[in-house]
Amino acid sequence: MHFFSHLALLSAWALAASAHFVLQYPNSLGFSDDDEGNSPCGGFDVKFGNNDSSVPVGGFPVSLLSTHPAADFLFRVTLDQKPPFNFTNVLPVVSETGLGQFCLPNLVAPADYAGKPGVVQVIQQGPDGILYQCAAVNFVSGVNNTVSSSCTNVTGLTATLTNQNNFDTNPSASASGSASATASSAPTSSSSGSAAPTNVPQLLQGIVAAAGLAIPFLL
Repeated sequence: MHFFSHLALLSAWALAASAHFVLQYPNSLGFSDDDEGNSPCGGFDVKFGNNDSSVPVGGFPVSLLSTHPAADFLFRVTLDQKPPFNFTNVLPVVSETGLGQFCLPNLVAPADYAGKPGVVQVIQQGPDGILYQCAAVNFVSGVNNTVSSSCTNVTGLTATLTNQNNFDTNPSASASGSASATASSAPTSSSSGSAAPTNVPQLLQGIVAAAGLAIPFLL
């Protein structure tokens, strides 16, 4: 899967000098540092069907760049093309520490999204308040079992699932559940025929499973 070119990555780093956070994959609808606090997509219109990002519902990566040493994130998806868009949470709130690259390699969307255009939304709560980024995608069946080495995490990054829910989710958003689990960044080696993610936050599968969450992170 093609995440982004080296040029785009360098541009994102330059952009992030004044940014709150930048959604790198799936491809963002757009970025405006001044308007990123505007729901639902940081000042950009929600669009459907005008994209080149095919997202497997059984597992797909979300990669972003955060300029805050600590922030909370919410990851949501929708097929609804009219406000309020009825976003569905695909994880509980993720509390992340570590300034720089942050990638979750295997988020799961509802199975019945396959074959339909939709939107992936990422919400950040940080020192700047509530911020939004969105990506228009084509949901497809299957699992992305070849994750690019571009899916990386800054050294020392931690990511924790939490039952915290103290920032914007519209009343129609449905949470996948709540849990408390810890994650740490650790290198993983590539398997034959695929590019494994590097420094992926490794969620404690036993705790997650006990909480009733089906989150088969690709490690």
